[in-house]
Amino acid sequence: MVGATERHGKVYSLSLSPKAVRLEPMESVLDHHTARVLLEWQVELGATEAIGDAPVDRYALPDTQPGAAKAAPAQAVAKKPAEVDAVKAAQQDARAAGSLAALQAAMRDFKHCDLKRGARQLVFADGAPGARVMIIGEAPGREEDRVGKPFVGAAGQLLDKMLAAIGLNRSETVYITNVLPWRPPQNRDPNSQEIAMMTPFLERHVALAAPDILIPMGNISCQAVLGKRGVTRLRGTWGRAFDLPVLPMFHPAYLLRSPQMKRQAWADLLELQAWLRSNT
Repeated sequence: MVGATERHGKVYSLSLSPKAVRLEPMESVLDHHTARVLLEWQVELGATEAIGDAPVDRYALPDTQPGAAKAAPAQAVAKKPAEVDAVKAAQQDARAAGSLAALQAAMRDFKHCDLKRGARQLVFADGAPGARVMIIGEAPGREEDRVGKPFVGAAGQLLDKMLAAIGLNRSETVYITNVLPWRPPQNRDPNSQEIAMMTPFLERHVALAAPDILIPMGNISCQAVLGKRGVTRLRGTWGRAFDLPVLPMFHPAYLLRSPQMKRQAWADLLELQAWLRSNT
């Protein structure tokens, strides 16, 4: 006898043999207190559960129980894909572009900006590459998304008139692009993450187009080029970015909504004209 246990209010002796384990009543052998002491002793030894009522010859059991489900092989835990740094990916893709055509293809194939999923097409640029003046808009609107060129529709027509007033035109003397090449849903403003993601492409675009001066039009353009917002405060004030002089201006779409600001826009155009004449 190794010890005792208690089941259903009765105390049993625990007998071990090479062939079986037997559980026999102890009511006639041990009193309650002795049986309790023996039970506590087994608990101290690490016993955690009582053996069943029917004896089982553990030595006679097969290695695998009939009908028992085989243990499924451990499946490799799928690794969570590493989060991609979209800005770093944009920097790598932009640096690899050796021409405007290659840059356009790199932007078209860029997978990390969700805006492209809802846009009809990439809006890359318009005008004359290599022109002295490079205008940077914000993001395509509905007409730009439909046509595939920046600054079309009413805003584009006003821009053409503004440029013509100082002897410029988009076919020969001006090159035009946007901070973002895809139209945001419902023409909403691009968020800071989208701007940061596409700025490396813009910087490379400027380097490949090689203008003499940059004209960011609107708040989004000023944020991408100068790292500042508030075009009403910035317009008419010279800055510097991408190793080029920068003259912020109102966006033509804003001037259509606020015609009273056309006087300030005209002053900025005259400032641009004077700079071009003095830096021939």
